[in-house]
Amino acid sequence: MSSVRLVLFVTFVTACANAAARGHHHHEHGRPVEEPAPTSDPVTVTPSGTIRGSWMTTRRGRRVQAYRGVPYAEPPTGELRFQPPKLITSYSSEVNASAEGPGCPQPVVDSTFFVDEDCLRLNVYTTDNKRKKPVPVLVYIHSGGFYAGSGRSDVAGPSYLLDRDMVLVAINYRLASLGFLSTGDKYAPGNNGYKDQVAALKWVKRNIRAFGGDPDLVTVAGCSAGAFSVMLHMLSPMSKGLFHRAISISGSPISQVPERHHQRELAERQARLVGCPTTSSKAIIDCLKTKDFRELGNTLDSFFDFGYDPTLVWAPIIEPDVGQERFIASSPLQALQQGKMHAVPYIISQTTGEFFWKAFNVLANETSTTTMDKEWDRIAPISFLLPKEQAKEKAQRLRQEFLAGRKLTNDSFTADGLGKLYGDALIGFGAHRLANLMSKHSPHKVFYYEFNYVGNRSHYQDPVTGRPVKAAHHDDLIYLFSLPAGFPIIEVSDSKDSEIVDKMTALYYNFAKNGDPNPVGSECPELSPLRWPPMTPSERQFLRVSDQLSVHSHMFEDRFRVWDQLYPIQY
Repeated sequence: MSSVRLVLFVTFVTACANAAARGHHHHEHGRPVEEPAPTSDPVTVTPSGTIRGSWMTTRRGRRVQAYRGVPYAEPPTGELRFQPPKLITSYSSEVNASAEGPGCPQPVVDSTFFVDEDCLRLNVYTTDNKRKKPVPVLVYIHSGGFYAGSGRSDVAGPSYLLDRDMVLVAINYRLASLGFLSTGDKYAPGNNGYKDQVAALKWVKRNIRAFGGDPDLVTVAGCSAGAFSVMLHMLSPMSKGLFHRAISISGSPISQVPERHHQRELAERQARLVGCPTTSSKAIIDCLKTKDFRELGNTLDSFFDFGYDPTLVWAPIIEPDVGQERFIASSPLQALQQGKMHAVPYIISQTTGEFFWKAFNVLANETSTTTMDKEWDRIAPISFLLPKEQAKEKAQRLRQEFLAGRKLTNDSFTADGLGKLYGDALIGFGAHRLANLMSKHSPHKVFYYEFNYVGNRSHYQDPVTGRPVKAAHHDDLIYLFSLPAGFPIIEVSDSKDSEIVDKMTALYYNFAKNGDPNPVGSECPELSPLRWPPMTPSERQFLRVSDQLSVHSHMFEDRFRVWDQLYPIQY
């Protein structure tokens, strides 16, 4: 994966007019002016206790109070491993949140990335914790396939969004077996990683007013695995009342992938990988509790069956009722079909290319190409997350549709077809399915967008030219968050990249504030004269974010038709 710069695996023309009028910005004519340096650390006194932070700066020179590594739940260690999180409601002493906290256990590919099991932490960014009128809050749930990533500031930083009047929170949650192991019974009913997210949302509701955020104006947003999570929060009884808008960036728990009631086979695989018995659920859990978290985290590669496929290993579970509070108690698909979601405005998106680059990974390796070609009936269901039922027949149909049934070779035809197949299977079709279900059954507006912009940065660059070639999975994040782990800050300039930062942050700010991304009055003039209509079952309109913002209909439906035929549902 050398050519793929994946944060996943280590993981304004002017500001809005009313904010500028209140004196929060000092950058007329688009020229950033840095605010005076503070003389002491920022401190916030919350209902849970006193938290000391540090200072950061936005790209337009605003001073940001950064409170990083704030614990929101007790360390899930010892007897609390594989248990639901225990929310912290009171700190016994001042919390030092002046530096990054640990990420949750995962293979470490970057020596500067510290992981520890005491990882239930969040980062809070605000420009004014003393403001009289609270501002919208965006809570971000990171990507990473439920086995990697974190909310640390170099992969989800505030340098762009905090030029808007809002508060940003980025959270960690337990990953892989430590977060999502499920034996399907009382010993490990599952979904603890999602329950961590609920605990973080409860912490926000209790404490965010102290940072200048409005606890009654919380937007929960996530990318990829985080986008899966967002939709599940819209369905979970545990999350009710904790947020007021939702954004799923490139991810959906509703797709061709079947719903699961347990992940017993993954629990047994994890046990075998670290020398634990698999004779009973109790034996598995008792033994896994004794293992060092590093040993568990470092087994990740053994859960992939072909290269880095399947991309989705751990999935949400419809939990058995064994007396616990259940995050998911019934079928998410049926809940959506019955309109049983928390009634909040919603944005869903996908990029033009998504996981197209995985085709290059296969085709650049002669052995991988030959294996996938000759063993298509075995490999395709793994790589494209196909249900076991009629997997061979459906894999052949997809090969015919996307590759004209041809032999796999390292050429542009195969790369294009295989890239679209990966993109649709892992993200695109699920986003299509979810957007259509939501637009039909949600009582609130649903907005759908395609991120099509190709700028100077991307999570995939052509290995020969070193240039981006298509909007890849995660690429819209480049213009919403500062990601110094992978990309230099996009400085304020006349560049198109800088303009896209202005437009993307304006869309997200408007949505967080108003439940609608469209500009209101003279606010956010950089979006004028945009009119992004909500999606309806008949019109199926969406916004394309490219060099310009434009409205279109029927996103990629010519490709998704075959998926809908192979995996039909009642919309």
